[in-house]
Amino acid sequence: MKTLLIALSTLTFSLAQAATIEQIDAATNAMDLKQLSSYAAEQTADYNNAYANYRLSIMAGITGQKDQAEEALDLAQSTLEQLTAEQPQADSLALLSSVYGMQIGNNPVKGALYGAKSNKAMAQASELEPANPRVTLVKAIIAYNTPAVFGGSKQSAIDLSSKAIELYAQPCQQICWGHAEAYTWRGLAKQELGDKAGAIADWTKAAEVDPSYGWAKFLLSQQQNYSQNR
Repeated sequence: MKTLLIALSTLTFSLAQAATIEQIDAATNAMDLKQLSSYAAEQTADYNNAYANYRLSIMAGITGQKDQAEEALDLAQSTLEQLTAEQPQADSLALLSSVYGMQIGNNPVKGALYGAKSNKAMAQASELEPANPRVTLVKAIIAYNTPAVFGGSKQSAIDLSSKAIELYAQPCQQICWGHAEAYTWRGLAKQELGDKAGAIADWTKAAEVDPSYGWAKFLLSQQQNYSQNR
């Protein structure tokens, strides 16, 4: 009986300490690699853990921690593959599609393998929840990052980001991330197509949607520095 109580107590503590999407985003925005690594290391094997590893992979890559970035991405992939095999859900499938896309970015040789996997996961996600804003956002990210010869398009990225932004107007209950990010990706695509004013407007809006969103602030500061140094 005592052993059972200890086990239940440990489980309760673990569940209480599990990182939320909001906490993971806050650590990402603060570029707090240590805190993000702590969230990613939680042995929960759920969506939040996969999301923490997804964000950790991006952040570690930005800061030059290649091995950590690859390890986190592999962990995100394995967790999401397990989750989607057990119970396919749109958010898990969309995030898995994005992870496969990142794997291609890390190793283009595996493009044929992961490209097919990414497309399949995204098709399933779209079928399950066509009005899910994160599904549409991931489509926009993929369109932006995919070379035109393989079907990518900056204009498609703009169109999809715009659709995602419309969908984010709906109330969010459980998994809530990506609203500011949708404006940021749309701004990046506009910049690529020569619309600098539109890009700045979108990054400004992203910072309004989420005042702590570091990526949009960084892009705006880059534009400001460029203008001052001309």
